[in-house]
Amino acid sequence: MKAIVFDGTENRLVDGVTVRDPGPGEVQVRIVASGLCQSDLSVVNGKIPFPSPVILGHEGAGIVEAVGPGVTMPAVGDHVVLSTLATCGQCAACTSGHPTMCRESFGKTATPFEWGGTPIHNYATLSTFAERIVVQAGQAVSIPKDIPLSTACLIGCAVLTGAGAVLNRAHVRPGDSVVVIGAGGIGLNVIQAARVAGAATIVAIDTNPDKESQTRLFGATHFIDATAGDTVATVRELTDGGAHHVFDCVGGEAITSQAMEMLDWGGQLIMLGVAGPEAKLSVPASTFYMDRSVLGCRYGSSRPGADIPKYLDLYRSGRLLLDELVTKTYQLEDFQSLMDDARNGKLDRGVLLMPS
Repeated sequence: MKAIVFDGTENRLVDGVTVRDPGPGEVQVRIVASGLCQSDLSVVNGKIPFPSPVILGHEGAGIVEAVGPGVTMPAVGDHVVLSTLATCGQCAACTSGHPTMCRESFGKTATPFEWGGTPIHNYATLSTFAERIVVQAGQAVSIPKDIPLSTACLIGCAVLTGAGAVLNRAHVRPGDSVVVIGAGGIGLNVIQAARVAGAATIVAIDTNPDKESQTRLFGATHFIDATAGDTVATVRELTDGGAHHVFDCVGGEAITSQAMEMLDWGGQLIMLGVAGPEAKLSVPASTFYMDRSVLGCRYGSSRPGADIPKYLDLYRSGRLLLDELVTKTYQLEDFQSLMDDARNGKLDRGVLLMPS
């Protein structure tokens, strides 16, 4: 089969990759579509250390082709959205409904692929830049077959992370004020989930002024060009002194410190952007005296088996925009163009389509 293999220096389209058969509790999925996420780019540029060779990609959807022993669902032929949460299902976190906190599965890597006799790592327990993958059955959530997989694939990361941060972690309430720093795929889902939650003021901030129309389509009430003027002062003016919630979808010491200055008393900063491994947050201790807080958020604090159907219901009702997230689709041989467009800020989400 074909796959995009990152050798530690560059991504290469290769043929002849093999993947092992599904074992107990596992399924084999033929990938139909996969989004490119900033986290994939962060491995390539060294921001996220990861062993190589590796097949990247962790935002995918496809069709179940085979199931291992003991699997009753999903079934062969099911259309599925894939989740990165290869959880144990037995620890206190899993059994209490907090799968993103499963320590038994976090950070583990495997080499289910092989190419030319060389074992190939998977990424985020998926590797959706391959034509076929093997995952835990619980990572493949069945969806109705009338939903385009090129749209559904984005639920697997951008939607679960962005919308989950609003609804599961921050618990945004009707009338709240929300600030979103970074209007990429994650940021747009934060924006639209804040709209769904009933936020009264939703301020989008980005360095690219061309993104204003898209942020307003998804629900932003205001847009700030981060390259022009005093961003913090503008936020405070728009939110009557400070925001209830600020979502940092970019990461980085300077941005996160600035985000803290945008909070109202009792406000909370939710960190979604991936900072470098050496990055540190430095803010005055007095910042926290007025009940301000900083919240980490892994994968939108999601429960994919429950959240994915919920988001699809919102999509069907027209309240959650998914088709509008896809800026452009690419064929497998055009992967480098997808990477270049993403690096140059041309995409909300680019989607890679696998050969049929």
